[in-house]
Amino acid sequence: MHITNIKTGLISVPLRTPFKTSLRTIDSIKSVVVSVETDAGITGIGEAHPTGPITGESIGSVRGAIHEFMLPKLKGKEIANLEDTLNTLDSSMVKNTSAKAAVEMAIYDLFGKKYQIPLYRLLGGYRNQVETDLTISVNSPEEMARDSRIAIDRGFRILKLKVGLNPALDIERIMAVKEACGPMTVLRLDANQGWSAREAVKIMREIESEITGIELLEQPVLAHDLEGLRMVKESIETPVLADEAVFSAIDAEKIISMGAADYINIKLMKTGGLRGAMRICALAEMHNVECFLGCMMETKISVTAAAHLACARSIITRCDLDSPALCSTDPVHGGIEIEGPWLKVSEAPGLGIDHVDGIIWD
Repeated sequence: MHITNIKTGLISVPLRTPFKTSLRTIDSIKSVVVSVETDAGITGIGEAHPTGPITGESIGSVRGAIHEFMLPKLKGKEIANLEDTLNTLDSSMVKNTSAKAAVEMAIYDLFGKKYQIPLYRLLGGYRNQVETDLTISVNSPEEMARDSRIAIDRGFRILKLKVGLNPALDIERIMAVKEACGPMTVLRLDANQGWSAREAVKIMREIESEITGIELLEQPVLAHDLEGLRMVKESIETPVLADEAVFSAIDAEKIISMGAADYINIKLMKTGGLRGAMRICALAEMHNVECFLGCMMETKISVTAAAHLACARSIITRCDLDSPALCSTDPVHGGIEIEGPWLKVSEAPGLGIDHVDGIIWD
């Protein structure tokens, strides 16, 4: 089974409500869908969600990277020789991690189909379902409290609150949600680099003096400010999760060696795909550092790939794979089964995706 072509198309899926963080606001998911074609007539599917403020990519740059650099190198490559094919993909160009992730997950999809094995079993087979949180966008305290109650009514017991736009108001936001949800709800905080180290320490100390039950604080400071990240970790009781600061195993190794974070957040759009993510998992296992499997605002295509990885590896103990739950429609047939906060992978080969509606190929 050899690669003959790679097609790219566009998909747009509306959200239930606008998704707001300290970095951006969007009202729909707009992604590049990848179809890797073979001489056996079998195709593999993948997805790239370009997130300019984090990965530096756009829809145009993703498609250009795939067609100008990756396709010429990959054409003729044998799917069965996975190592050689993925090495060729990695070396086709530097960075462009979302573009690489999309092509790579399509190749893994083909590999699973060729050998009739679901991806999670290929990668480790630890379990077949994981629980995700649900993200609450940054809004007024009253809106966030309302959205949190709706999430609980939908069956979610873990909520991730977006903060980082206004330090003083952030405290009100967290307090309002905690009061609205009660003691049984687990709260995670994500500042998306929105605070300085001093602001983060001040805010968290005030929060910790008023309420308990904050499970973790995600990326409170700028991605490059590892000293600030370590300062926050050493100054508060709440565990700290590194996100935008980690793209590769090299980044994870530096953060772990510095003691700058308690947990590492893995996202396929940052790592360049599953293989880069598994390198981080291996490093984290060596140091007994738990991993968190997250996503950008992706459709169920790439979230299915992420869920397969989360199910495969025991070092991944927490998930933030909620973007399909934030969508008003689901164009993906097959893939993971979603029931409230639970994501279950199937025994179908590869990603188990049958087809996807609404892709515009050109």
